[in-house]
Amino acid sequence: MSFRKEPPHTHGTSGKTAVLLVNLGTPDAPTTGAVRRYLRQFLSDRRVVEIPKVIWWFILNGIILPFRASRSAAKYALIWRPEGSPLRVHTERQSAALRTRLQERGHQVVVAHAMRYGQPAISKVLDQLKQDGCDRVLVVPAYPQYSGATTASIFDAVFSHFSNVRNMPELRFIRNYHDHEGYIQALKKSVLAYWDANGTPDKLVMSFHGVPKRALMLGDPYHCECYKTARLLAQQLNLKQDEYLVTFQSRFGKAEWLQPYTAPTLIELARQGTARVDVMCPGFISDCLETLEEIALEGKQAFLQAGGKEFHFIPCLNEAPVWIDGLRDIVEQQMIGWPTMFTTATLQQQAREAEHSLQEAVRLGAER
Repeated sequence: MSFRKEPPHTHGTSGKTAVLLVNLGTPDAPTTGAVRRYLRQFLSDRRVVEIPKVIWWFILNGIILPFRASRSAAKYALIWRPEGSPLRVHTERQSAALRTRLQERGHQVVVAHAMRYGQPAISKVLDQLKQDGCDRVLVVPAYPQYSGATTASIFDAVFSHFSNVRNMPELRFIRNYHDHEGYIQALKKSVLAYWDANGTPDKLVMSFHGVPKRALMLGDPYHCECYKTARLLAQQLNLKQDEYLVTFQSRFGKAEWLQPYTAPTLIELARQGTARVDVMCPGFISDCLETLEEIALEGKQAFLQAGGKEFHFIPCLNEAPVWIDGLRDIVEQQMIGWPTMFTTATLQQQAREAEHSLQEAVRLGAER
């Protein structure tokens, strides 16, 4: 294995701390070609699909991509914004807002964002952080609940990037925050604000992204962490057990996934006489195709056509101030021990380093 060429190490410099927020990803455009490229990268991840590689290659390239890409592109077109993909827009805004909140608390850190699939790619952003002098990086997945198919895939991508780098930065990873007070309180306040403006439902449905049931049987903790999030939130909202449901959406393929499935549950609720249902997606911190199209559009249609009277979708946390405060708290806890505070001592150290660099430049110039 060959290692990448790097600039000579400069002794005596004080490195920077970076916070890297990583989301799932999105196509570059709501077109068949862009969606096909995105799906190929996404569905080629061995963490996402565990079918033997040779068999899956034929299924992916011979069946899925030729037919699914165009259908998915049409769905993306329904939710696309003038600024671009909702997921990308919200992730950018979250990153910028987090940077501001950390600076307000006195932290001198670089805050960046990347996508596991698509752009900006994790590898390119890590290269840029290194070029900017960051030798400490905190990786923050945009997944509150841990799963091998999501969080671990981000970890894989980061370690893979540094597999041929000599001078690696110090790395820290946030594994999950499904039960963190800042996250739960942000969800609570989001729901209560929606109910204050729109009234309360007969039933609150908390829909999480599904994973194959096989993952649960093999030890993946995602299912348990989803239910813990739901239980903690229900307690904060003073909901009784029969006033809310946990469901799982976005099933892919014919294998059994975590149940109950969201769409059939909405239909059954309508048939049982539930007049109003509110649906939220706590596992997504940014609105995206799965929330805006699958739930807010398709879920609504299924519920109303089955006899339901009123369907409400409660938006994701996105860049709500209460969530950015919660995210800041999560990040601050993980940065403990790192020199991030913007202090007089920091300024003095930077001045000394600048003076040293100037003297060294003068010396080298004189020698030449």
